[in-house]
Amino acid sequence: MADDNDNPLRLDPHTKSATLFPAHDEPIALSPRRIVDKQSTEYMIKSGIAGGLAGCAAKTVVGPLDRVKILFQTSNPQFAKYTGSWFGAVDAMKTIYSADGTRGLFRGHSATLLRIFPYAGIKFLAYEQVRASLIKEKSQETAARRFMSGSIAGTISVFVTYPLEVIRVRLAFETKGGARASYADICRQIYHEHPPRPLTSTVSSSSLPSAASTAAAAVQDFTPSSGFINFYRGFTPTLWGMLPYAGASFLTHDSAGDLLRQPRFAPYTTLPNTATTKKPAQLTSWAQLIAGGLAGFVSQTVSYPLEVVRRRMQVGGAVGDGRRSGMAETASRIYLERGWRGFFVGLSIGYVKVIPLASVSFYVYERGKFYLGI
Repeated sequence: MADDNDNPLRLDPHTKSATLFPAHDEPIALSPRRIVDKQSTEYMIKSGIAGGLAGCAAKTVVGPLDRVKILFQTSNPQFAKYTGSWFGAVDAMKTIYSADGTRGLFRGHSATLLRIFPYAGIKFLAYEQVRASLIKEKSQETAARRFMSGSIAGTISVFVTYPLEVIRVRLAFETKGGARASYADICRQIYHEHPPRPLTSTVSSSSLPSAASTAAAAVQDFTPSSGFINFYRGFTPTLWGMLPYAGASFLTHDSAGDLLRQPRFAPYTTLPNTATTKKPAQLTSWAQLIAGGLAGFVSQTVSYPLEVVRRRMQVGGAVGDGRRSGMAETASRIYLERGWRGFFVGLSIGYVKVIPLASVSFYVYERGKFYLGI
């Protein structure tokens, strides 16, 4: 009988799986993974697909919570009584379910998926490309560069897909079961909304300097009063909120991943035989979910006030006199209504939503990249 030491295929005592060992006992991968260049078309397509699927999976998990959070943030009068308590979200979901069933909990979800696939796909794709440009070697792997990569990626993705987000929020804001608007109705309503007319000044125009009056008239003439620009309502606070949100999200996720891959934790947090010369080992399911959850917690905390302002601006035409409100005016109104706490309305449900959202999103994305061979 041949000696066991002559058999190169033996049980790895650490992984409990069959591994090919040469005479000097260094493990060799049975099927080495092909390294794909990050700047290649293949990598871009596959990372975009993985990101899009990750976004859809994550949004589906938290769909009902997302609907309730929008109703809270926009101060929907039918749901104002549920705000301010930990169980308010549960009571609100019960009310929605009683009135409209499961469809009510997922109202606007098809629009969410229509938006989130390109949004998440572009975001993850852009992050990989921007990161590869800013961090070319290990010595450049700094927190600032990671944060900047995430912020730029988030900005690119939100600019491309923002009109779909406005439509989604409007659909989610609708609460009257008998008067549910279609996509076409919502789009027409948004397109034809007008900003407020300028207040009539008590000062005679002749008392104004001619240059100033000419400039004011030019701005008034060239600023669109309605049309496609309405689909970018709330974009300014969105952009300001996206910079810290996406930056903090990717920075926290990558930093948490580095921590969990440290030698003292690696035997418990990483999957064996998944590391390459270019990529670190894959985290186990629970470790990946923790890294994503931490990313969601941090990013939600730093960007939430601007998110509240954005939601109120997006539904501005659906309440009140139907006019557009600026970022400063909206923030001032929120403060006058509820003080500084108004900027954190729904934060608790925000945590309940964003932590699993980020966990699932990063988990599906990392696994998707792995199984797609990138």
